[in-house]
Amino acid sequence: MTYASHAPTDASRFATSFRRTVALIALVVLAAGFSGCDKLKARDLLNKGVAAFKNGQYDQAGEFFKQAKDLDPSLLNARLYLATSYASQYIPGAPSEQNRNIGKQAIAEFKDILATNPENLSAVDGVGSILFQMAGTPYEPKLFEESKTYHQRHIQLKPDDPEPYYWIGVIDWTLAFRANAEMRKAYNEKNVAKQAKQVRDTEPLPAAIRADYIAQFGPMIDEGIADLQRAITIRPDYDDAMAYLNLLYRRKADTVESATERASLLKQADDLVDKVKEVKQKRASQPPPAA
Repeated sequence: MTYASHAPTDASRFATSFRRTVALIALVVLAAGFSGCDKLKARDLLNKGVAAFKNGQYDQAGEFFKQAKDLDPSLLNARLYLATSYASQYIPGAPSEQNRNIGKQAIAEFKDILATNPENLSAVDGVGSILFQMAGTPYEPKLFEESKTYHQRHIQLKPDDPEPYYWIGVIDWTLAFRANAEMRKAYNEKNVAKQAKQVRDTEPLPAAIRADYIAQFGPMIDEGIADLQRAITIRPDYDDAMAYLNLLYRRKADTVESATERASLLKQADDLVDKVKEVKQKRASQPPPAA
């Protein structure tokens, strides 16, 4: 059989293959066109969502951001705004299941961003903030601890920001203060029947419970003090950090046995109260910044 006898078959196969290639290219081009169109629609929806968000229309804004995300999952701003719109709708302390679900949606969206953008500070701070808000009512220590991990993550990414150190200090004080109050209450209730002396909030912890308090919260109190001191070092007029450092010194005073050491810690706390007043007065006396 000669070469010529194969020519029509080969040509036919080539033509068929060529038509398939052209059809495939056409589909790719068409898909790219739809993709480009979706991206344009997504950006338009993002702009509409931002306008609604700025007007406080968080429900409507959230719908725009969700549609934009669905059309273009790579549009990071749409995903960030969607998570923030959920967070803005969450009401701290409101016990309804609907409110809790909104908070959970915010957390889920922020974590979804971090899955592909682990160094996004807006998402890191968003999770830390909403977890902190949800941890208060009902009181959930584990959520406070989880919130802390995100502030520590912020520090790893940007160690010169004072805010994450502040929030770690706030969380450590919250946990240590709550436990301190519960221990005192349990001690007083146990000793009512014995007509023993009741321990006031301003008095030292009884030796019978001080060891347990130190074991559970001593390292946490020291961590909080160190982080608040770091926040003040970075921002010397950080009066909120000073206020919580004052409170943690008072919790630290409940971990010492020596009356002299306790008095020294309470003196440091009182000095910080005066320092906060000084900072606030100085700030109030300064002219407002130019618009």
